[in-house]
Amino acid sequence: MQKSPIKYVFLLPAVLWVLAFTIFPLIYSLRISFYNIRLGRNVSAIWVGLHNFARVFTDSRVQESVVVTLVLLVTTVTAQLVLGIALAVLFNRHLPGRSLLRTLMTTPLFATPVAVGLLFLTIYYEEGGFINSILPWKIPWISHPQWALVGVGLVEIWQWTPFCFLVFLAALQSLPDELYEAARLDTSSGWRVFRSLTLPMLQPVVILVLLLRLTEGLKVFDIPWGLTGGGPGTATQTYSMFTYRAGFRHFDFGYSSALGYVMLIAEMIVITFFFKRMRQVYE
Repeated sequence: MQKSPIKYVFLLPAVLWVLAFTIFPLIYSLRISFYNIRLGRNVSAIWVGLHNFARVFTDSRVQESVVVTLVLLVTTVTAQLVLGIALAVLFNRHLPGRSLLRTLMTTPLFATPVAVGLLFLTIYYEEGGFINSILPWKIPWISHPQWALVGVGLVEIWQWTPFCFLVFLAALQSLPDELYEAARLDTSSGWRVFRSLTLPMLQPVVILVLLLRLTEGLKVFDIPWGLTGGGPGTATQTYSMFTYRAGFRHFDFGYSSALGYVMLIAEMIVITFFFKRMRQVYE
């Protein structure tokens, strides 16, 4: 009996989508990363080999953006994990109005990051903004380099902690109650039960959430772009923002492609490390 080719017809749109919007951009951007391509009055493409990749590792502006990205990544992801676990443990109990509180906790996830950045621009406004109006002193949230970085980090934590909270809450609700009943016979300390029982059982989920947040945190762009535009100066300019500006502000597409591929390789290394770690946990 001859097989019907209709299944290939249904697969064709997905295959074309992947080829057009994933495979082709990857191959094309890799190709132009070996060229010096600048747009202006005349489009020029000059073969430069690995020169663009060498620039990535010698450009002081890249080093500054990497430092900003890593500072935001470490501080925000750590806070999101800690707060996410703490809130999940809290809301896993029987609380009055728990369903409503859970719904309110997830609302930041549904906001567009750029819109969130613009919203907090008005909240952080130094003269008459909501936060400064209730504080006894005025904090230069946008104009001071360190405070601008703090402000971006707080918004990142506000928006993405609910994601960690949801995942950890689902994981907690899947843990067997029999283990906790046996643990309560041995100790009455909630912290000891959490440290010796809950946290070890949550380890695979923690690693998964950490992996997801690290890969997204390395590409952080929307919130700092909407909130500070990378300023003041370059105090909040992340690596992704610098890559965007290299390509679409300075029209140096070869260099921008090289920056993008360096980020891709870095994320592949992070993902490989965490997958090996997860394999060790499950084995």
